[in-house]
Amino acid sequence: MAGTNPISLTRDIAIDLGTANTLIYIKGEGIVLDEPSTVALDTATGQVVAVGHDAKRMWGRAPRNIRVVRPLKDGVIADFDLCEQMLREFIRQVHTSRFSKPRMIVCVPSEITGVERRAVQDAAEFAGARRPVYVIEEPMAAAIGAGLPVSEPSANLIVDIGGGTTEVAVISLGGIVTASSCRVAGDEINDSIVAMFRKEFNLDIGDNTAEDVKIQLGSAWPLEEELTADVGGRDVTTGLPRTQEVTTVEIRAAIDVPITTIVDVIKSTLERTPPELAADVIGNGITLSGGGALLTGLTERIIHETGINTLVAPDPLLSVVLGGGLTLENLDAMKGLTAQSDDE
Repeated sequence: MAGTNPISLTRDIAIDLGTANTLIYIKGEGIVLDEPSTVALDTATGQVVAVGHDAKRMWGRAPRNIRVVRPLKDGVIADFDLCEQMLREFIRQVHTSRFSKPRMIVCVPSEITGVERRAVQDAAEFAGARRPVYVIEEPMAAAIGAGLPVSEPSANLIVDIGGGTTEVAVISLGGIVTASSCRVAGDEINDSIVAMFRKEFNLDIGDNTAEDVKIQLGSAWPLEEELTADVGGRDVTTGLPRTQEVTTVEIRAAIDVPITTIVDVIKSTLERTPPELAADVIGNGITLSGGGALLTGLTERIIHETGINTLVAPDPLLSVVLGGGLTLENLDAMKGLTAQSDDE
């Protein structure tokens, strides 16, 4: 096989297997896939009928025989079979050769258990990856993808707010010195919005609507000009559809508990950081990545709570997969940042 075209046979892959979205980076090509981590299943036959965007469009709209699920919850695999099938389909979409198994690196939460880590590696292998499957912790990948100098002796603090988990880590000399993780992130913020509409307005709204409300009206700090919008849902009492006017002030109050939890995780990580490195963090600031980094006013809230300058990474939604991809491009040099499954 040594004389064959190496590009077609060694399309090595880095995967950000997220609760909300799965992104794939191919060595030498960059990011080639960004799809919701969603699967639509025919309950009568047990067959997967759609994955990614096609499945997410069915959320809350599918007929009774179609069940739409997210196979990952809180950053880990909740349904192994569906996760493996989803991964297999995503890999099929981007990996053209049917005769070779790609080398693969998967980004995982920092406080994942050994059993959960093994489940991720097994899912990747069953989906077509070559052994060993490498894993890299998400905060390290996010820091690399955000362009932080992770190999230098000066410490940097990265906060990666995804769909299912928030990862906080102090990184120095190519390793994680102090890390914290909580299973409060984008999904929990959405759930808080759904709960507020039901409690305050007797209105049921869907998850996709809650996501839209978060993006358009959500904020972690008072705005110069507060906004108002109409949100549609189903009246709990009558069962009929109606709209409800809501303000950014009401949404900010609704999501305050999960935001406070995220800020508290940052503060607890800082409290456990060695003094010399804490001084570095004060100088270098805090970097936010992940979809949650885009929440309006979050940087102002963190600056107010910690007194440390806080910035959003250049491509916060892509930081983790870019970091995984950069590690993949230089895997031999960066193997110290990864763990792997048992060799064959």
